[in-house]
Amino acid sequence: MPMKTRLTELLGIDAPIICGGMMRVGTADLAAAVSNAGALGVMTALTQKTPEGLRDEIARCMSLTDRPFAVNLTVGVVATKIDYDDYVEVITRSGVKIVETAGRSPEPFMERFRSAGIKVIHKCVTVRHSLAAERLGVDVVSIDGFECAGHPGEQDVGGLVLFPAAARALKIPVVASGGIADGRGLAAALALGCDGINMGTRFLATKEAPIHDGIKEKIVEMDENQTQLIFRSYRNTARVYKNSVAMKVAEIEAAGGGFEQVHEYVSGTNQDKAWSTGDIEAGMVTTGQAGALVDDVLTCKDLVRSIVDDAERIITQRLADMVG
Repeated sequence: MPMKTRLTELLGIDAPIICGGMMRVGTADLAAAVSNAGALGVMTALTQKTPEGLRDEIARCMSLTDRPFAVNLTVGVVATKIDYDDYVEVITRSGVKIVETAGRSPEPFMERFRSAGIKVIHKCVTVRHSLAAERLGVDVVSIDGFECAGHPGEQDVGGLVLFPAAARALKIPVVASGGIADGRGLAAALALGCDGINMGTRFLATKEAPIHDGIKEKIVEMDENQTQLIFRSYRNTARVYKNSVAMKVAEIEAAGGGFEQVHEYVSGTNQDKAWSTGDIEAGMVTTGQAGALVDDVLTCKDLVRSIVDDAERIITQRLADMVG
């Protein structure tokens, strides 16, 4: 199964696949399962309510895998006040060697990460911000196309253009993120000049993802039209599953309503209810357009193997036959 790219060599993984950091989902269990499958699992720091909780969760992940895994630190996306320095302190003391940063520039933390020997993957949505991150000294840029779940930015550039544009502009490895769920996506990303892929929605539909099976089934049933952009009028665009909550938020925004009018619908409490009960209508559920390409719920091991095997088959057989 092993594939060799700059990403696999830099991070010490077998498959050029990253399970993107997902709030509420990036636990030790999912991260360890992905890493044990040969890819890079990612825990999310803010899934843990306290720095002490993160310290314990990192230790738990280390007890579940001896393979590399990362911790995601996303800055500036939650309303509550957070002392990020405390989380950074826990990460740098934990022995974790890879961090995924997102939300804002990692500049305030780079010196501490560097001193701890930590490699930094920074998530961007534009080439301009990717170049700025490269100048800061990050090791990898994960570039989010418009198809991605969560926050795709305000520029609306799809991966087919954004991925090669970033790969052409940067000297460091580039990871393609958004709209990818299978071996076709991995082969395409490599063909476009990237060194690997980042998947979130596809890893939601795995046996080990700590969400209700009802949500996983809804992802399997998705088509390409089953997501909704919200928060656009607040300049904080988010792509989520198109349910009654998302439609209500879009309706309030269209009428000129402020964020205070939608907050009750998109609250963390309601999101937790949806993830834990399987009621897709209970709250905001973050999914990307890649849900249209998800046909089953697999173990992380089977998913990673199938993606790598399919990508290799496409590269060595289907494409080779076309030019042979």
